[in-house]
Amino acid sequence: MSYLVPNIAIALLLFANSAFSLELNSSDTKATVIELYTSEGCSSCPPADEWLSTLKDDSRLFKQIIPMAFHVDYWDELGWKDPWSKPKFTERQRKQSLSATTPAAFVGLFSQIYTPAFLVEGQEWPKWYSYKKLPMIPPVKAGILTAKLDGQTLTVNFSEKGDYELNVAYLGMGLVSNVTAGENRSRKLKHDFVVLNLFQKKGDSSWQLTIPAVPKEGQKETAISIWVTKPDSIHIEQAVAAYIE
Repeated sequence: MSYLVPNIAIALLLFANSAFSLELNSSDTKATVIELYTSEGCSSCPPADEWLSTLKDDSRLFKQIIPMAFHVDYWDELGWKDPWSKPKFTERQRKQSLSATTPAAFVGLFSQIYTPAFLVEGQEWPKWYSYKKLPMIPPVKAGILTAKLDGQTLTVNFSEKGDYELNVAYLGMGLVSNVTAGENRSRKLKHDFVVLNLFQKKGDSSWQLTIPAVPKEGQKETAISIWVTKPDSIHIEQAVAAYIE
């Protein structure tokens, strides 16, 4: 099965003084974003987390596909607080639910929020457990997104002019948690592509900002994911990502 998604050119330079420069450039075809809504408090979530981790070895990673795992907080009161859960990620999932207004694109999308829940390019993917292969996404033309990170200074440009919102997330790889309560009690859980934080800035298709330092939350590696949406929308117009350390 062919899987037609864009190529992303990435150049990474590391310097001896630990400062770095990272350049990311999308093609004119939209990158495919995979979002997983998950929680360590949910006994059904570990298989979904494990499947997402298999994408580490996919040759298309950060070139054609961009996985992200958002840990929600609505399981936190049921015996175990997920260390990576945030209310804003639950709110993001609720916004996905409220966006179910275009039948052709959003049939069945989050009629009720739940975990584990996969979205592939904004569409619910309930059959992930049966098929384990990403659905075919037809190529979609999109604007070109470029980003340059010098230390903590991030410069981003999107070729489609207009008002947009920049979204930036650090992704934690190789995270491990020993769960001592709740539905996954006594389990050792492993995670990749965990969204450690998420920050936004509105603009007119170009941005320059100082972003926070990489959070140290026990990850073995860190990646950065950058995407643009229309203001106050969750629909991703274009995205790029890469490892940074």
